[in-house]
Amino acid sequence: MTDPSPRTAVVTGASSGIGAATARSLAAEGFHVICAARRLDRLVSLAREIGGTAVQCDVTSVASVAELARTAGDRIHVLVNNAGGAFGQDTVADADPADWRRMFETNVLGTLHAFQALLPALRAGGDGLVVNIGSTAGYVSYEGGAGYTAAKHGVRTLTETMRLEHVSEPLRFTEIAPGMVRTDEFALTRYSGDATRAEAVYEGVREPLTAHDVAEAVAWVATRPAHVDVDLMVLRPRAQAAQHKLHRET
Repeated sequence: MTDPSPRTAVVTGASSGIGAATARSLAAEGFHVICAARRLDRLVSLAREIGGTAVQCDVTSVASVAELARTAGDRIHVLVNNAGGAFGQDTVADADPADWRRMFETNVLGTLHAFQALLPALRAGGDGLVVNIGSTAGYVSYEGGAGYTAAKHGVRTLTETMRLEHVSEPLRFTEIAPGMVRTDEFALTRYSGDATRAEAVYEGVREPLTAHDVAEAVAWVATRPAHVDVDLMVLRPRAQAAQHKLHRET
């Protein structure tokens, strides 16, 4: 007999942007999605829309992530570590260590906390998949971005090490590394709410990636056969040939 219950996915940072879009895409593929983030009001609305479950969670807190694991239950099939972000764009000489600490705690330690807490449930699922949302910043450094690139390099090597350490188990590990993605909040957060600076990031760029583009990539990976491990997927808009090569129309 087959198990009639739906497969379960946990998505962190699900209150907006790539996380919310990923929750919708996985729900469309038949997953019951546990939507986790700090802003509960947004999660409740999203969970109601997709028939999922809303869980308030701060991935930088071990206790909060432990509560997420209790809510998720004994068995899950997909964990999408999406919670993260960039804060500031100062040079190394002028950087605020507090911004760097926030980026490391959300992008790297948040991924670690969620994986450790949910690993038993992923093992119990029989073919667990971990998708870590990295960035092309995890592969190429650029001026003014050392704190963020250091954090995303951390996500990159964390994903690779997970795969090495669990190769004997029926677990899969994927990094999705997007280039320029236009969301409602990423650039605004980076520039502390300065809408002018945030808008300038995308000025002249025809069709940056959207959150939905990244979410579709996650859903595709999550629906591959259990023996297929997509190690890495790099996504860029057509206008972005590399981290420093971006075509802007005037």
